[in-house]
Amino acid sequence: MHTRQGCTPEIHYPCRWHYRLIGEDRTALYRAITTRVSAESCTISEANVSSGGRYCSLNLEVTVRDEAERLNLYQMLAGDPAVRMVL
Repeated sequence: MHTRQGCTPEIHYPCRWHYRLIGEDRTALYRAITTRVSAESCTISEANVSSGGRYCSLNLEVTVRDEAERLNLYQMLAGDPAVRMVL
């Protein structure tokens, strides 16, 4: 991926893409990922817990074939009730 100031990034597909999912229940976040992505095709790692302990986050790294797949996966993850935010 390359960026120039003031331009959208140029993404070369297929590529590995990273999402960060934030929610209140780590198990539910795992479920949100694994119901949409094959466990063999992705890497899930634990990330931060908020200072008050209410929110947690997981990192997801997965290969996407094209922009449509990347955006579709984002929308599916963001639409899961357990997911408060996808970055």
